[in-house]
Amino acid sequence: MKRTIIAIVLFVSLVLTPLPTDKKDAAMGGSAWAVLDGDTGRLLSGSNENLQLPIASLTKMWTALTFLESGRAEGEITISAAAASAEGSSIYTQIGERWDSDALLYGLMLRSGNDAAFALAEHAGGSVDGFVDLMNEKAKLYGFERTTFKNPSGLHHEEHLSTAYETGLMLYFAMKNKEFRKIASTEKFVYRKGDEVRSWGNKHRLVHSNKTVIAGKTGFTKAAGRTLATYFEKDGKKLIVVTLNNGNDWNTHEYLANETFNNYDLVTVAKKGEYRILPGITGKLKKPIVLLLNKDEEEKVSHVIYIPRNQGKKGTGTWTVSLDNEVLATTQVDIRK
Repeated sequence: MKRTIIAIVLFVSLVLTPLPTDKKDAAMGGSAWAVLDGDTGRLLSGSNENLQLPIASLTKMWTALTFLESGRAEGEITISAAAASAEGSSIYTQIGERWDSDALLYGLMLRSGNDAAFALAEHAGGSVDGFVDLMNEKAKLYGFERTTFKNPSGLHHEEHLSTAYETGLMLYFAMKNKEFRKIASTEKFVYRKGDEVRSWGNKHRLVHSNKTVIAGKTGFTKAAGRTLATYFEKDGKKLIVVTLNNGNDWNTHEYLANETFNNYDLVTVAKKGEYRILPGITGKLKKPIVLLLNKDEEEKVSHVIYIPRNQGKKGTGTWTVSLDNEVLATTQVDIRK
């Protein structure tokens, strides 16, 4: 069956559901939060979401992804004096010990080990500074404009900053990496090192107590306050919630996730099938396009199909769905003339 595409472009301001008073107050005075669509990375709601703030150990999400994508992710790592003596939270490595890189990654994400962060950085970057350069290069590659890393652990530095939104994007991109997803979603990890057995539980307590929570990362320094990133999934919907400098973060994350799950639905904006694009030209969509939208947005998305020039009777075009000039989805469409 052929269907005609009608492209409508409208502009909409997202109406945010206010937080309860105690949670709303947490977004004042150097605090921030953001809720992202876990499928597209789209910002759904936020407060001060583009304000640069210290993010503490949420940094380690980017440390883990940078290491995993560095090509140096396998093998054993010798613990240096600098790594073993790293300030702050630790998995208690010792100088000269040899650790599997996988175990250090679990220690990094589950227990927030700063010693693990420095050992991984030295291994993959040749030095801590070299690895931090890799982290910043990757941040630019992924389009981060307000994120700067000065170390791989999140220890305070006045220039080590990001935003709630871009920190959410860190988790968004990282969760696309299968190994990162496996590590960040683990509730308990057991590492056997010779005769010694170490057992680590995930510090993110919602991973243990909330069935919709898949993964996340905790953080804290005196300068940053409590920082938290959480990845939720429910009924096919995927959300990322980030709070910076929020003392009531566990409750805030559950509240924001529940509100968003209630107010947003998975909407099929284009069914699979054949469409009449122009006189004499049809397009076939092999898979439906499904997006997370609220009721105000459902009728306000726009569709544009790009048909390359100089194609024969058959070719491939691009179907793009946008909202308020923001591209939400792009997929291929088979073109026939």
